[in-house]
Amino acid sequence: MNNKIKLAVAGAVLASASVANAGITWDAGEWTVDMNGNVNAYAIMSDNKDSNAIDGGLANVSGTDDDAASINTGLLPAWLGFTATTRQNDLDTSITISFQPGASVSSSFSAGGNAENRQAFLTFGDKSWGSVKVGKDLGIFGSTAILNDMTLLGLGSQGVVGTSGGTTTTLGRIGTGYIYADWNGQIAYTTPNMNGLQLTVGITNPWNASSGAGTTIAANTGGSNASTGDTDEYAFEGQASFSWTGDFAGKVWGGFFSQEVTGINDGAGGTTSDRANAFEAGVSTSIYNINLVAYGYTGESMGTTDRLFQAFDSNGKGRDSDGGYAQATYVIPTGTKLGVAYGVSSLDNTSTDGTTNNLVSENSRLTVGAYHPLTKHLNLVAEYNKIESESMATTQSDSESDIISVGAILFF
Repeated sequence: MNNKIKLAVAGAVLASASVANAGITWDAGEWTVDMNGNVNAYAIMSDNKDSNAIDGGLANVSGTDDDAASINTGLLPAWLGFTATTRQNDLDTSITISFQPGASVSSSFSAGGNAENRQAFLTFGDKSWGSVKVGKDLGIFGSTAILNDMTLLGLGSQGVVGTSGGTTTTLGRIGTGYIYADWNGQIAYTTPNMNGLQLTVGITNPWNASSGAGTTIAANTGGSNASTGDTDEYAFEGQASFSWTGDFAGKVWGGFFSQEVTGINDGAGGTTSDRANAFEAGVSTSIYNINLVAYGYTGESMGTTDRLFQAFDSNGKGRDSDGGYAQATYVIPTGTKLGVAYGVSSLDNTSTDGTTNNLVSENSRLTVGAYHPLTKHLNLVAEYNKIESESMATTQSDSESDIISVGAILFF
């Protein structure tokens, strides 16, 4: 994948105050406006091996027909973003607002399908001391893991889309190698780049135990604690990274997430509290036309797939989780990027869960993909994804699905 598309992907997923990776720009008085985004869609064909629905499992399950077909966007939704920047009183300031229209419907009279608004934030700062972000944007913890996922240009697992389409995005490697950074209100500070070293720390709007994926990936059943909980304390997130250039270029990073969760049902008519903590580390290196990525995370009362999703059992005890992924890509002389990746996310059962709870214990995914830059803005994409889900219940068989997808993604 050429640098132009790398920058476009980075800009679409993690917009910043800079317009260095601009799409279409124009001057408006004292402001410079940047309009950027992408449109993508894929023909998706899945072969679903089992009818056993595992709570939180990401493998598609079969219905009356083991095969399913749909046309939908991939991990990146269709995107239209606007960033306006200016410099006043020795400060670089900016605002960013973006829209994510749906690209698929799955029933009559569904009109334009679903739509999202993932970004609405402002920044101010200076290269001498850093920048401050205020508003809604991609979370800090897990952000670099998703940014290095090769399925940003493709599909990954169907996840919340299921087999019929009709939503704005698939899951990529979310839940099969990393926990979703998600989009959340935040106040964050990022240091200037200090010879490759950069730090970001922030407070974010607190999550609760039934937020995020709990209502869209699976019904929050099977012994999961569906209490909304109370959030009387901000979540704290941070990430440190070091980048270097040259023939052997790369980046290493580490991050954390921490939040107190109170008001959790204790299974006896009362409530309890716990602190969710998670840590991550990763490395991405490139030499010649080869790129290698390795990433891992571990969490206590953090849940799996999304933050605090299935984090507590029915007695309010937190579940431990961990996971990671390894990825290798190679750009052949035609410019086509070929890649293979494998990742897994595991959720430990508690004494309350035992071995009878039909809750996911592990989601894993193997991906083989080809990404061809037909132009500097347009990529043709073909992927094969094999997703497996395992249950905590020893009497429950595993679920498995094979997905083939072909399509295109155009950045501007």
